[in-house]
Amino acid sequence: MLTNKKTKIVATLGPACSTREIIKDMIDAGVNVFRVNFSHADYEDVKEKINLIRGLNEEFGYTTAILGDLQGPKLRVGVMEEGVVVHDGDLITFTTAEDILGTAKKVFMKYQNFPNDVNPGERILLDDGKLIFEIVETDKKSEVIARVIQGGELKSKKGVNLPNTKISLPAMTEKDIADAIFAIGQNVDWIALSFVKTPRDLQDLQELIAEHSEYKIPIVAKIEMPEALENIDKIVAYCDALMVARGDLGVELPAHEVPLVQKELIRRAKTARIPVIVATQMMETMITSLTPTRAEVNDVANSVMDGADAVMLSGETATGNYPVQVIQKMTQIIEAVEDSPLIQVPQNTPQIKTKRFITKTICHHAATMANVIKAKAICTLTNSGYTAFQISAWRPNSHILVFTSNKRILTQLNLLWGVKSFFYEKTVSTDDTVTDINEIVKQKGFVQKGDFLINLAAMPIKDKGMVNTLRVSEIE
Repeated sequence: MLTNKKTKIVATLGPACSTREIIKDMIDAGVNVFRVNFSHADYEDVKEKINLIRGLNEEFGYTTAILGDLQGPKLRVGVMEEGVVVHDGDLITFTTAEDILGTAKKVFMKYQNFPNDVNPGERILLDDGKLIFEIVETDKKSEVIARVIQGGELKSKKGVNLPNTKISLPAMTEKDIADAIFAIGQNVDWIALSFVKTPRDLQDLQELIAEHSEYKIPIVAKIEMPEALENIDKIVAYCDALMVARGDLGVELPAHEVPLVQKELIRRAKTARIPVIVATQMMETMITSLTPTRAEVNDVANSVMDGADAVMLSGETATGNYPVQVIQKMTQIIEAVEDSPLIQVPQNTPQIKTKRFITKTICHHAATMANVIKAKAICTLTNSGYTAFQISAWRPNSHILVFTSNKRILTQLNLLWGVKSFFYEKTVSTDDTVTDINEIVKQKGFVQKGDFLINLAAMPIKDKGMVNTLRVSEIE
């Protein structure tokens, strides 16, 4: 039996969850979206996993979604000799000239423009900030000399962050473009873009999607750079969802600033009525232990309390020992807190600026009215999924049940808070549709005799236009 939680869980695919049995158990335990991490992805393997998940959807009536996550311009060092350790005060040279085997004296940096972008005094952070260097000098061509501020073991291919440097890299590398085209070809439900800095980054990806797909694939902007925080208003206008990517965010910014940034980003997303995912290190100890720490339980709970639509697991499900148990645990935490009256989501009413003002207003009133009359469900017929995004954003207490003949959005909507979607393709008159849908909802056990439910539809139904009708039904 699938869980009834409203907050969604995104789980990263990996070696730990590669069998059909484990993936099915994870869905039953509460996974709504599987994430393909293109930093470590083999196309054949990804195809196989996607087919597996879609096969389970077909067979058991699940609506599990697929999120393709592009790596973005992640800077890395080259391959190192075994056991290289650098000590505080040492000098080390980063070179972009040739791909040498790294030593404690000299390391290859896989980013050609690095010597030109950086300046003396700026910091280089390695391996999620475990190692810290300060730049002493750069020849602006191929070599940068840096002093070790915080030493340790220097391992192969570790990620590099440059918190004080304006990097001249676009958000999509050649690898990302190839990965995105592959993901589009696989009809993934969402694409996440890493290290978004400006709206232009999102527009580039939108153009790539438009070029390679006849459908719109919604984009998740991953916020992990200080520059993104400066441009957040514009970024929110160009993406379909936000991800608070706390791993790189906590390296690019001082870690103690991340909690308030997380709260602020969730609030921004909620004000803009787009979904927001909180990610990274949520249940980290459960990679090797069956029990999460109290702090981790609190972290998941607090993300839900802040108003997150979804919480995400990375290593816990990709490479951890307990991929199913971690989902069960997370579901348990979510169910314990998500109905709390302490959760306050900004309730700013729709503005008359958009052509969708009528639909937005109807969705707003449907959610408010559902709470007032204690309706058990809001049912909406949709072709684009737009009403599902809107109603979900208002967070009504009732079930949000979406009926659509558009198979593309059935799974896409699975990322949205509280939304359950069903395939429905009759285009009879509005009265018949409402009666029909109410009967289905009753059979599925969401409502019983005497309950109120709210139906939203676009009349006439066959035109598949914008929602313009709100109707209250009492179940016979």
